[in-house]
Amino acid sequence: MLAALLYGQEDLRLETVADPTPGLGEVVLRVGVATTCGTDLKVWRRGGHARMLKPPTLFGHEAAGEIVAIGQGVTGWKVGDRVVANNSAPCMTCFFCQKQAYSLCQNLLFNNGTFAEYLKIPAPIVQHNLLPLPAALPYALASMTEPLACVLHGAARSHVKSGDRVVVLGDGAIGLMFVAALASGRGEWHNQPLTTDGHRFAEVILFGGNEQRLQLGKTLGATKTFNYRRVEDVPALVRSLTDGWGSDVVIEATGVPSVWETAIACACPGATVNLFGGCPRDTSITVSTERLHYSELTLKGVFHNTPTHVRAALNLLASRTLPFELLVSEQQPLTELGSVFEAMKQRQVVKVAIAP
Repeated sequence: MLAALLYGQEDLRLETVADPTPGLGEVVLRVGVATTCGTDLKVWRRGGHARMLKPPTLFGHEAAGEIVAIGQGVTGWKVGDRVVANNSAPCMTCFFCQKQAYSLCQNLLFNNGTFAEYLKIPAPIVQHNLLPLPAALPYALASMTEPLACVLHGAARSHVKSGDRVVVLGDGAIGLMFVAALASGRGEWHNQPLTTDGHRFAEVILFGGNEQRLQLGKTLGATKTFNYRRVEDVPALVRSLTDGWGSDVVIEATGVPSVWETAIACACPGATVNLFGGCPRDTSITVSTERLHYSELTLKGVFHNTPTHVRAALNLLASRTLPFELLVSEQQPLTELGSVFEAMKQRQVVKVAIAP
């Protein structure tokens, strides 16, 4: 089969490799659509990832498709089933899994290789994070289950309340998904009633660097959007928009250490700051101990997703209540993957549906 392999920093190659065969408890999918992700872009640019993969390796982690082969011991699935597989599964037995803190699982299994004609799904993912697709849900939408699951996990950890003022820093796919989820109040991430009258659940202010993406942010529910390149002092602007206090919740979705510091500076006393974007390894930030202490700030690093949020994400996508299809800028064949990553690097596209 044709597959993409990552060999190092911006070194992505299409090669012919052996078709996968399922082992005990495994299944093989024919990839219907694999969507690109901001994490893929970061990994491509950095040449690796601290947790998910080490080159050389098959590449890509968002996909939906059809089961074409089933390994020994697999029950409940058949050839021809349309499915989406999360890119990971917790072990369910370690110290953190026993506390239901599944994103902290010390044996978290990751699976890569969605930019290919076929994808083998390891047994733990088949057991815990392989889900059937509703008949009417397109592969391109279903493929976004994994990143939306991460967003719903992040939203749950942010404790946003109805009427809160939320700042989102970053207009990539993740930041835009946060805008949609938090502005609407939709998704199984809070214990309050969902809005049903068309009013926003939270007031979301989006900062980014791309005018088209900022316009998309408005479509997805942002009350105000700003191009940070045209703002001299982002925290000062946030205070001017929030009666001088700052934001109740801040979501950092860029993975840039300096933006982590900006996020903290945008927070009002008592705020929660969700440091969601993963920064390069061995980076650090400076935090004012006085402000952290006397303003009672809560700083959270939030990582990945859980099986509960994977299911909630698929349900939300299948409901078609939020226009997540707007995040897919275009569809391209696998042979154009190199050009797609160059376009992503230049911020010409948000997500691209790759059809092998």
